[in-house]
Amino acid sequence: MKYQAYQAHADMMSGMRFLTDSARTALAHPFFAGFDALRKLDAAYEVFSSAEVTHTRPDFAIHTVITGEGAQAHEVAVEEIAAHVLPFGTLLNFRKVGITNQPRVLIVAPMSGHFATLLRETARTMLADHDVYITDWHNARDVPLSAGRFGLDEYTEYVMTFLEIMGPGSHVVAICQPCVSALAAVAIMAEDRNPAQPLSLTLMAGPIDCRINPTGVNELATSKPFEWFEKNLISTVPMRHKGAMRRVYPGFMQLAAFMSMNMERHVDAFKGMYQNLLDGEHEKKATTQAFYEEYFAVLDLTAEFYLETIKQVFQDYALPLGKLEWRGRIVNPAAIRRTALLTVEGERDDICALGQTMAAHDLCTGIPPFMKSHHMQAGVGHYGVFSGRRWNKQIYPRVRELIYSTTQA
Repeated sequence: MKYQAYQAHADMMSGMRFLTDSARTALAHPFFAGFDALRKLDAAYEVFSSAEVTHTRPDFAIHTVITGEGAQAHEVAVEEIAAHVLPFGTLLNFRKVGITNQPRVLIVAPMSGHFATLLRETARTMLADHDVYITDWHNARDVPLSAGRFGLDEYTEYVMTFLEIMGPGSHVVAICQPCVSALAAVAIMAEDRNPAQPLSLTLMAGPIDCRINPTGVNELATSKPFEWFEKNLISTVPMRHKGAMRRVYPGFMQLAAFMSMNMERHVDAFKGMYQNLLDGEHEKKATTQAFYEEYFAVLDLTAEFYLETIKQVFQDYALPLGKLEWRGRIVNPAAIRRTALLTVEGERDDICALGQTMAAHDLCTGIPPFMKSHHMQAGVGHYGVFSGRRWNKQIYPRVRELIYSTTQA
């Protein structure tokens, strides 16, 4: 009943937003311009309208990108192409008009309650020098039951399928949660001598071995028995949606969990938006509003994917203990021999702590030492690993160097 209760509340809030938006339209009349109290009321209504949880993927809105360096730098148009569409995800290609022969890179986005657009900045940065593809995951509440299940096995299989569509000579950059599946996919492809196995694999802030320096996220996952997660966090999609009756971990619950970790900061952000409106600082208000439009766009996870991730990644440590299976086969990272490995961690990451991603090096014993590298970025938390100034100036150059050196080799 959790989802049904949420849906009823969302419907009620939608009605209230309709009323406040109507009131704002009326308050926009020049007659009310001189009333300070009404100006404050209008600002409050606008902030209220901004606090809306949505369930539709925002646009990537990457229309152009600067490519080339120095005198050769120029702006090119970017087109979004659905290279391959499956029930639970699309292989999306950001195709630069007139630019060819750049290294093909698959960005494996997390399925953790938000859409792949959360990696918009990551994709935009990489587009300058690469032919970028991304795993554009679909909202599980919009996928009909007839599409079947989607768990860790299927997630890993999607990564392999997408690499096969992209073809031999591609590269993989996995961010956060999917580092486990990306490593598993490359290991299976290596063992099968699949010609589409990537030239390089970059794992960024991912939970390869959660036994190392456990964070609050890790401790939460182990503080309760597995049955607790299934009983308390799984719900059923209401009948009005395409995925009616599908069991999911609702995105709104993940959002609530994230916000509860820093509730004071979020409250202060909305207070700041209100004050920005009163002070006429519309650019500051727009920046905060854009962040929350993205943050409040939530994606439901299938129950099987969420529960299998909790069990195998965070509770049983299946990958580092050599027990992770794919379709009944033991995943063997030691089978990887031809794929260069780069791991990236953030010094202040409180979601995936130092050492958890670097653990991949100990598992990939078949990769020669000269094809392995690690980068610890000082001064950044989890999101700073793949977005922000240090990502652009310090981390990305390391990723680009690996990709180009292995491509040329």
